[in-house]
Amino acid sequence: MNQRIAQISLVVDDYDEAIAFYTRKLGFDLVEDTIMSPSKRWVIVKPVGEGSCQLLLAKAANEEQKICIGNQTGGRVFLFLHTDNFDRDYQNLLQHEVQIIREASIEEYGKVAVFADLYGNLWDLVERKA
Repeated sequence: MNQRIAQISLVVDDYDEAIAFYTRKLGFDLVEDTIMSPSKRWVIVKPVGEGSCQLLLAKAANEEQKICIGNQTGGRVFLFLHTDNFDRDYQNLLQHEVQIIREASIEEYGKVAVFADLYGNLWDLVERKA
């Protein structure tokens, strides 16, 4: 058996500002941006590297979805970005003025920091111990 989570849907307020944040500030690749209708696009971004889960950036279509923008998990860390070079990627976050929620620290499992995306969703940046 071979299963994997290929994509996670992330509710956003605006396609273009979300694409800009993920590609310019986090350095993600834009995998696809296809117009589906005048109000809907199929937008996929992913971290650089092999085997990454992709994010489907889904523009909120109604008030119920708009309420969830930036808080899809009730204030918990939502996504975990693993890296092979914590210091490089942490400096990148600082240089791009990404909001740091919890400064870098060393834990049993490796280096970690918590940051917020442009809407306030919480992410862990993690470099696991070898």
